[in-house]
Amino acid sequence: MTKHDMPNAFKRNRAFASAAMSIPLLSREREFELAYLWREESDEKALHELVSAYLRLVVSMASKFRNYGLSMSDLIQEGNIGLMQAAFKFEPEREIRFSTYASWWIKSAMQDYILRNWSIVRSGTSASQKSLFFNLRWLRAKIQTMDDNAFSSETLRIVADKLNINFSDVETMAHRLSGRDQSLNAPIGENGDDSLEDFLPDTNPSPEESVMRTMDGAVRSQWLDAALKELSDREQVIIRERRLQDDKTTLEVLGSRLGITKERVRQIEHKAFEKLRSSVVRISRESSASALPDPGSTH
Repeated sequence: MTKHDMPNAFKRNRAFASAAMSIPLLSREREFELAYLWREESDEKALHELVSAYLRLVVSMASKFRNYGLSMSDLIQEGNIGLMQAAFKFEPEREIRFSTYASWWIKSAMQDYILRNWSIVRSGTSASQKSLFFNLRWLRAKIQTMDDNAFSSETLRIVADKLNINFSDVETMAHRLSGRDQSLNAPIGENGDDSLEDFLPDTNPSPEESVMRTMDGAVRSQWLDAALKELSDREQVIIRERRLQDDKTTLEVLGSRLGITKERVRQIEHKAFEKLRSSVVRISRESSASALPDPGSTH
């Protein structure tokens, strides 16, 4: 949202709140009547009247979550979704007021939205994690003095005990709440010429390492090809299709193709693989030995 859009968004939120507050509340009898009409007869007018009367709950709840850095418009939109879900799930025969029932759905929808958008690092959405996320700062404020802003270990342990959650989970959440995500391209320094990504180590291999890895891979392939040639034709087929391809051919299919039982295929595979491994080790040693300079040679 641009700075130009912010006043317009504020005006829209204010207009929505005013309109929501101007809609009269419903009596218990009218709530139940509308709920039955919607559920039994799919009366959309009844649904609209029922939902519209409690848009004020969405506005009220959104204002309570406005300090999480998300726009009121988005919170209201998510709250409206929760309100609609409540209307679809409401069972009037349980004799619970719709406003009480809808409040839980609205709150849950907003909390899920906040958790999804708080960080690009996915936070847990279990009941305990949600409770921790939304109660940590409130409990910390009650426990600590007003001038103490640090998440001290003692404070976190008290929070863990009160919420019956592992200390490590509380500590992890405290670190996440201590700051929002930052772009790696964000300028830093006095002149803003540098960015965070300029100070990240390059984990990619150097050109020399890349060349060495390519050469090593080629040499190992040569050793494997040479070792495979020491196997019989049947052994080569079994090893290639059972060990050297992503989609392994089943023992049953190979046995049918080669005219032997699948147990016999398994036995041949085991022996051929051991033979192949021994051949690769021997060939690699011979290759390394031939690459060494002759101690008796003169330059």
